[in-house]
Order: sequence, then C-alpha cells, then structure tokens
Amino acid sequence: MRHLIVNADDFGLSSGVNRGIIEAVENGIVTSASLMVGQPAAAEAAQYARDARRISVGLHVDLGEWTFRNGDWVPLYSVVRIEEAAEVAEELASQLNEFERLMGSKPTHIDSHQHVHRQEPVRTVVSNAARKLRIPLRDFTADIHYCGDFYGQDTEGKPVPGALTLEGLTAILRSLPEGITELGCHPGYGEGLATVYRDERAIEVEILCARRLRETLHQIAITLCSFENILFRSGSTASVS
Repeated sequence: MRHLIVNADDFGLSSGVNRGIIEAVENGIVTSASLMVGQPAAAEAAQYARDARRISVGLHVDLGEWTFRNGDWVPLYSVVRIEEAAEVAEELASQLNEFERLMGSKPTHIDSHQHVHRQEPVRTVVSNAARKLRIPLRDFTADIHYCGDFYGQDTEGKPVPGALTLEGLTAILRSLPEGITELGCHPGYGEGLATVYRDERAIEVEILCARRLRETLHQIAITLCSFENILFRSGSTASVS
C-alpha cells in the first residue's frame, strides 16, 4: 500500500500564496500545509484552516531566506543567527506559541523554510521539539519518506525549464515507494512577493488541480491522506530520529 501526503509549504506567506494553496486543496490533491506564523497572511491562512477543516496544518519554521549570488548563498532576510542554538531554540518556542494562538491547537508536523532544519544546530533544536510534541519532522521521522522532486528550481535557485509539468509529476507519483510519502509543493500566486520562488507557484497550482491526477492516483493505487489521519507504525505517535 502507498499513502501520500501532499504538503503545501509557505502557508501564510501572502494572500496570493494562501489563495493558491486553498485552490489546490479545494480543487486539487493538496491534503496538508505548513504555516509560516510570522508572515503577513498567517492569520488569514489559519482562519481558513480552522473553518474548513480540510487539511492538517504544521509549523513551517522560518529562520530566514537565502538566495544564490556570485557563487554563494546570501540572506534576503534573517530572523536569528542559525549557528546559535540558543537563539534558534528561543525563536522556535516563540513560533510554536504563535502557532497555537493562531490555530488553537498544536501543529500536526514540523518542517522549515528552505529546509534549514537539516543542518546543525537547527536540526537538534527542532528534532527535540518534534520529539517532545510527538509529531513528525520532515526527513527525520521513521516511516515517512519525503519527496521534494516536484520543484521548479535547481540547487542554486535557477529555474529548471520543463521541471513543472503534469507528466513530470505523474512520473514522480509512479516512482514513489511503498508506505507513507510526503510530497512537498509550493502552490500560490506570486503577486507582491519578494522571494526566490515566485513565478513557479502558479504553475504548481495548475498542475496540482489537474483532474487527471486523481485518476492517476487511483490507477496506481496511491491513497491520499494527511498528517492527521495517518497511522504511524509506532502506534499513534511519530518517531523522530
């Protein structure tokens, strides 16, 4: 059996991003989202999630954003110094508190903007929080495979022509392993955004809402689910490494 969580990152980044994510929930295959609690449209995103109750919502830990320039990654903005564990821990606690204020509940999962939690000391700080909350952490939870292949830029932030197509996403889906997979995505509309991933968002919305996708999922025996309704093999909780 193959189960698929389709998780939209950057929920709350802007009204345009929210609109695209909601469209991909209502008319497409998105089943989950990760909320950026400090961004301008976070309250709007949280209200939709609370009222509609159609998706699981996790915390998209936001410690900054970087862009690739002159052979190096440079910050577009920085929330804390990511090399300082104490600062990261304090900021994470603040974002978790804000998440509960906005959503009225704890997050169903944790991940981070531009995957900053993959590196130390952020990894240890965020892993400890996920373990304490007993919720999944992207890339570090047993039995949940993360797939980030549905993305329109390369490792240096350059657009990859043809990367975002219905045929490409179909091929990704067909290649997924047995068990539970989280497929990352970034649907939205980019008006007013000053971010490294903008124009690709609307293309993602169109693909994720393609009617053929659900037919494909049925044909290849993949069941859509969310973080809220999956049954972890360890019981009802996540095992974070």
